[in-house]
Amino acid sequence: MTDIPPSTSPDATPGTVPEAPVPNTPVPDAPVDAPVPDPPVKDRAAAWHLLNQHTQSASLLKHALSVEVCVRAYGEQHAAELGFPPDQARAMEQIYAITGLLHDFDYEKYPTPAEHPWVGNRILTEQGWPEEIRHTEQGWPEEIRHAILGHAQYSGTPRISHLDKALFACDELAGFLTANALVKPTKSILDVNTASVLKKLKDKAFARGVNREDIRIGAAELGVELDRHVAFCLAAMQQHAEALGLAGTERETGQSA
Repeated sequence: MTDIPPSTSPDATPGTVPEAPVPNTPVPDAPVDAPVPDPPVKDRAAAWHLLNQHTQSASLLKHALSVEVCVRAYGEQHAAELGFPPDQARAMEQIYAITGLLHDFDYEKYPTPAEHPWVGNRILTEQGWPEEIRHTEQGWPEEIRHAILGHAQYSGTPRISHLDKALFACDELAGFLTANALVKPTKSILDVNTASVLKKLKDKAFARGVNREDIRIGAAELGVELDRHVAFCLAAMQQHAEALGLAGTERETGQSA
């Protein structure tokens, strides 16, 4: 799995995101017969940049990153199950990662059911992520947009593909796993275990905002037992605990994280 950026600051961008042009720098005129440049590559770096353009909340950025690592892990697993060669597997993994990263990118500005995720879908289309471009380097693939629409139950968008189902299954669970980490004395997801998560799922007073039914439905749609789904996503987030800001300061053993 590819590392995710270690910062969740709204101004943070991975090294592959181009910096803004220096003000007042003269730009020479292009020759008349100069070739038309290709559209910007719609990769994970571009998705991170887009997310930060529309999201300032540190908690929403952390949630996006958490969902990304969970969905990405399912993409990596699915590619292996399908026997994809390395290049095709990496392409699938990136599609899954981008979908997880962008699933709520419009939510901070457009949080109502009448707006989210419809506005985000329109933005993706307007920025050159069209339906006719699939698995290419010149557009946001339609399967990303479809999965993002499908993660909102009220959208009525059917979840058909494995990507659709993975995003829906990971969204609420990633938030719930984060809540489990933050109530630990260490605030570390490394001190969270599957059994305690399953126990807290039954406690309706804990993390009231998390829709337990969506978590159960998501696991069922993926064809995975709930405990296995929880363990899978927990392991993915633990692998990236530092980048997610969930490594804590001190472990329960008293040692530094």
